[in-house]
Amino acid sequence: MLGSITNLLIVLAKNMCVVIVLAYVLTRTRIFSEVLDKKISFRHRFFLMILFGLFSIYGTLSGMELLGAVANIRDLGPAIAGLYAGPVAGLGAGFIGAIHRYALGGITALPCAVSTVIAGLAGGAIFLLKKDRFVGVPTAMVFAALMEVFHMVLALLLSSPHDQAMAIVKQVSVPMIVANSLGMGVFAFMVSNLIRERETKAAKETIESELRVAREIQMGIVPKIFPAFPDRPEFDIHALLEPAKEVGGDLYDFFLFHDHLLYFVIGDVSGKGVPSSLFMAVTKTLIKAEAGKDHTDPAEILFSVNNELSRDNESCMFVTIFLGMLDIRKGRILFCNGGHNPPYVFHRNGAVEMLPGTGDIALGAMEDVPYHQGSIALEYGDSLVLYTDGVTEAMDKEGNLFTEKRLEAALRKLDHGASREVSLAVFEEVKSFAAGTMQSDDITLLVLKYRASP
Repeated sequence: MLGSITNLLIVLAKNMCVVIVLAYVLTRTRIFSEVLDKKISFRHRFFLMILFGLFSIYGTLSGMELLGAVANIRDLGPAIAGLYAGPVAGLGAGFIGAIHRYALGGITALPCAVSTVIAGLAGGAIFLLKKDRFVGVPTAMVFAALMEVFHMVLALLLSSPHDQAMAIVKQVSVPMIVANSLGMGVFAFMVSNLIRERETKAAKETIESELRVAREIQMGIVPKIFPAFPDRPEFDIHALLEPAKEVGGDLYDFFLFHDHLLYFVIGDVSGKGVPSSLFMAVTKTLIKAEAGKDHTDPAEILFSVNNELSRDNESCMFVTIFLGMLDIRKGRILFCNGGHNPPYVFHRNGAVEMLPGTGDIALGAMEDVPYHQGSIALEYGDSLVLYTDGVTEAMDKEGNLFTEKRLEAALRKLDHGASREVSLAVFEEVKSFAAGTMQSDDITLLVLKYRASP
């Protein structure tokens, strides 16, 4: 007897392998995908009815005969069809499996056939009760186990002679309950996993869509129409921003004030992604608002902006800022550098000179920190080249950095053309150096060329 039960368990284990393969293949079909989307048409029901009806027949044929009965996973097919496609599919699959089983005869032919039909109907009833939700793995396994218990009870009630039926039930009840429950659990797990995959994919697509919109918004709040001031021949300005992710924390801006003052700013927010882009937008707005209060001193502007950013800054974010103000009439620039990369003066004669810093810290870290002012005079044809550390810290495939040295060399070999030509040439130099290496930081460049008549 022990040998028979062992053989039975081996047969049912093999059937589990078939269930796994069937579940995997079926759950990846377009038809089942439409079922998960609640697009269950007659075509879907008919397909699943035939498929699981045939699976029910397979469950019978692949079983093991004991005392005139077959231990099997026949009820599994109709139960699955009912659970996932409703009572019509479950009933149809049940009838297919039941007719085949009844035709084989035996003392348990009638209760086995009835049990197969009821398995499909019961699965369909649960489908209707759950409405838009599929059952989880525990519920599905309990349902399958209870169906096999019901199957055993029917066999005892409807089979004759009773003694022989009792002997059959004693041998096959536990293996069949376990096998059908495990088989249902495998299928439910596959479906649950697929649903989670679809939900994850949908969430990912939603996030990507929102990030694309965020990128468009971010790029929309920085000036991007050039030439920016076509009616002002005294100066020429161009900027570009290439985020490392969908959205980034770099910023640049420029605007005229009192017709003869050009404010220009470049900055780099700590971190990446949406939080940095929001902090960037706030910083840009505050700088413009403070400049509009007739604060002509860049240091005074950054002092006020720093206090606003530092106040209630629970995220502990900060931003490095270089803010300059060009007096267009004189070529004189007042500036304040809040912990940012020092710009370069690109002289008309090709010489490159790093602008000295003002010794100030990044904005957002601490309130009431004093900021200091520097100044420089541009001569006709000189340019000021501003950048973020995404330029100097760009890496090649070996992990080497672009560095300030390479930036200086890139500027020295350029013809002193328009600001657009300079910024694009430097950008291409960085990209060429990286040689396809994934960008690790936002890249921002701003070039201001002074063209007032000497």
